[in-house]
Amino acid sequence: MERRGSRSNGMLPLLALHAASEYYRLERKPPVTAALIAANSLVYLRPAFLEPILPSIHDVWFNPHLILKNNDLKRFFLSPFYHVGESHLVYNMLSLLWKGIKLESSMDSAEFASMVAVLLGMSQGITLMLSKALLVLFDYEKAYYSEYAVGFSGVIFAMKVVLNNQSGNYSYVHGIPMPSRYAAWAELVLIQMLVPGVSFIGHLGGILAGLLYLRLRGAYSGSDPLTLVIRGVTDVLKLPMRFLRRVFPFRRRQISGRGPVGGRRRGIAVADWRCNACTYENSGWLDACEMCNTNRNDSGSGNTMASRPLPHYSRDLTLEQLRQLRLERFGR
Repeated sequence: MERRGSRSNGMLPLLALHAASEYYRLERKPPVTAALIAANSLVYLRPAFLEPILPSIHDVWFNPHLILKNNDLKRFFLSPFYHVGESHLVYNMLSLLWKGIKLESSMDSAEFASMVAVLLGMSQGITLMLSKALLVLFDYEKAYYSEYAVGFSGVIFAMKVVLNNQSGNYSYVHGIPMPSRYAAWAELVLIQMLVPGVSFIGHLGGILAGLLYLRLRGAYSGSDPLTLVIRGVTDVLKLPMRFLRRVFPFRRRQISGRGPVGGRRRGIAVADWRCNACTYENSGWLDACEMCNTNRNDSGSGNTMASRPLPHYSRDLTLEQLRQLRLERFGR
């Protein structure tokens, strides 16, 4: 979370470029992480088609006094999706991108969505209770009456606690290695020192929410009800796509390396050569087959595509065995 501040410009294209490059190289694209980044960005950009339904940032500031006085759930639930400037948004979204990819890739997307929803509610609730406790116990009024905060960083701190719990014994905080159990606390102090304008109570509430989530998750076995609901909704939404796939079936051509194993010779460059042991098509620059490691001289001369009988030791190999041979060769 961040308190009121000034706007900066020119950083959103960098966020879009970085997010696109990260998603391009991923085999499995995490949809919930992408949706969260898109939602936060759209709320900040406020395109014309969303302008009539999006409340102003002045109507969603997280202020404990106003939330409790007016029972204002709008401030409670919407404030994490608002940011005061591009630097605030980009920093939070880059952190969300990295943590979201790691966490969503380690669990089902429905479970990840459920976790984010729970962490959002818990971090906001704990922040609210901390501010009220400071007022009642220590007569500290600033956190309760005067702070107006927005931003997704409270949820991100909670996600960091969960991610550190899945990591090894050590994690890195801005390049500094330290025990994983203390990483979130160190980042809390470090950010407060480097950026004094951020909400310390909001970030602290996020850390405590992450710890509470881990405790509750460890005491409960099986999928939580919210995960089951989200999974059911996504299954319903997938029904039209499943129907279309049945009506218009298609098969993807399996390709390995430079070309298909045992494929046709059409369209092969003159400089390429085919291994007579496994029929894999290799580059003319290679002296040994990429697939089965057979020497090129054993497969005929030069660029010849001659198809002499397979040796007995390779004729009996399955495609899976050939794949294993290739993995062993490149793993050396």
